[in-house]
Amino acid sequence: MNPTVKPKRIGDVLIEKGYISADQLTIALYQQKKIGKPLGEVLLDMGFVNAEVMLEIMAEIAGYQSIDLTVIVANAMALSLIPKHFALKHTLFPVSFDNETGEVIVATVSPEDIVVRDALAILLAEANPAKKKPLRPVWRIAPRAEVLTAIDHFYNCELSLEGILAEMEDGKLDITALTQAGISYSHPIVRLVDAIMADAVSRGASDIHFEPEDQFLRIRYRIDGVMRSVRSLAKSHWTAILVRLKVVAKMNISESRAPQDGRISLSLFGRHINFRAAVQPTIHGENFVLQILDRKLNVVALDKLGLTEEQLSLLKRMLEKPEGILLVTGPTGSGKTTTLYSVLGHLNNEGVNIMTLEDPVEYPLPLIRQTSLSEAVKLNFSEGIRSLMRQDPDIIFIGEIRDQDTAEMAIRAAMTGHQVFSTLHTNSAIRSIPRLLDLGIRANLFAGNMIGIIAQRLVRKLCPHCKVRYRPGTVERKLMGINKEDPLVLYRAGGCPACEGQGYKGRMAIMEILRFDGSLDELVARQAGLKELEDYALTRDFVPIAKDGIRRVREGLTSLSEVRRVVDLSERLAD
Repeated sequence: MNPTVKPKRIGDVLIEKGYISADQLTIALYQQKKIGKPLGEVLLDMGFVNAEVMLEIMAEIAGYQSIDLTVIVANAMALSLIPKHFALKHTLFPVSFDNETGEVIVATVSPEDIVVRDALAILLAEANPAKKKPLRPVWRIAPRAEVLTAIDHFYNCELSLEGILAEMEDGKLDITALTQAGISYSHPIVRLVDAIMADAVSRGASDIHFEPEDQFLRIRYRIDGVMRSVRSLAKSHWTAILVRLKVVAKMNISESRAPQDGRISLSLFGRHINFRAAVQPTIHGENFVLQILDRKLNVVALDKLGLTEEQLSLLKRMLEKPEGILLVTGPTGSGKTTTLYSVLGHLNNEGVNIMTLEDPVEYPLPLIRQTSLSEAVKLNFSEGIRSLMRQDPDIIFIGEIRDQDTAEMAIRAAMTGHQVFSTLHTNSAIRSIPRLLDLGIRANLFAGNMIGIIAQRLVRKLCPHCKVRYRPGTVERKLMGINKEDPLVLYRAGGCPACEGQGYKGRMAIMEILRFDGSLDELVARQAGLKELEDYALTRDFVPIAKDGIRRVREGLTSLSEVRRVVDLSERLAD
């Protein structure tokens, strides 16, 4: 750092950003001299700025990220590392602990305080006598009131699922109190719901299902696309749990006969995570599902999607076309939106205006103007596109093409010089062509405005710690397209503690990419059949999704049975 550069002052930055005027700063400085308080506190007391603005400015000046402690979920491991008396003495709060990296995220008022930093370094060194993984504090800045409130709420509370359930069995639950949004963390149901959500996120789940049966409550997670039972609770707990879930999702707790939707925002493991909530009445009570929207896991760089060099090169070449439509197809849960977010991230820079219409917005992205569609705003996709066209966009992302109006508006946007990206529910890239024609799109209009179509599926990755080598049998050799003399070795799922006995850990995409050119446009314009379209595509190095799945099997990344689960390989047996 250059010693001749003067550090920024709070007042100057607030004026520069337009939060206060020079006159207000003069008044606050005069008041500061009289009472001796820090300028930031004086500005807050006088109402010139609010706490959120002050936190933002302090974080910018100090060079640290800020954190909202009002929406965090307590982390038992982090709390065990830093005793309550130490946290109170130094006004800091341990937010989370990452066992793999040794990082301890710590929120404090003054992260640059050398005394506090040295004291914590000594404490963490003593808490880690084995020295296997050095514990390293990662500082975040937060208001004093939030830090003290977090210390008061989270310390001395049972945080493990088993401990909370035992506590619930021992005492009576005040269900009425759960209707208050700001209820104390001391209530076991509050801690139980947070603990379940934290457990699901830590295990990489994409959804949490609360399913009431006749005599009990079943809790299941969807992990790597497959449902997994994780807990069964007494049915008597469901009423209180449901009330708490509805409160935090901002649903109507008195409504039990109609479906409802909501959203929950929490800070887990030091990062912001959103949950999309949905409740549905059933014969055994209301069924509640939370979809986990973890941006860290779902928004990846284009070159991290696992494409081959040829696929990545082809996709980038398609994205260089300045106008037209790119579609990503596949069934629900096949990662279509994730792929398109990666594409938008690749194109996103200050030189382009990207606007989206989503139902709803799942992951906020910087620089991109995102609009969430809902019944409340009385806006559908086709009307939304008309509105976006007046906002001078370069790139438009439409969450899904569902009907003729949306498809026609998307094509109209492409014809007027825009790049348009969207999703469609079809089984393959080539079958998307008759699907769009079925929606009522004229073939000659559709043909000249397509960049390409991507079809994809998600397959589970074999756990690298326990996958089992084996030689393929006759049927598997035929599916793989190899002869008896080929020494190829395949892998199948095993099972170990690292993958919780499943044999799989994580998922990846397999896909086919169909690029439109002049000849393919002509075939579409005269409404050629699927066989003719496919034959032409294969002459242009089109790689079907089944072949891409087989490639993954050959690489040892997934099993043949897993590819067969999501892709029809039966035609290979008929050859």
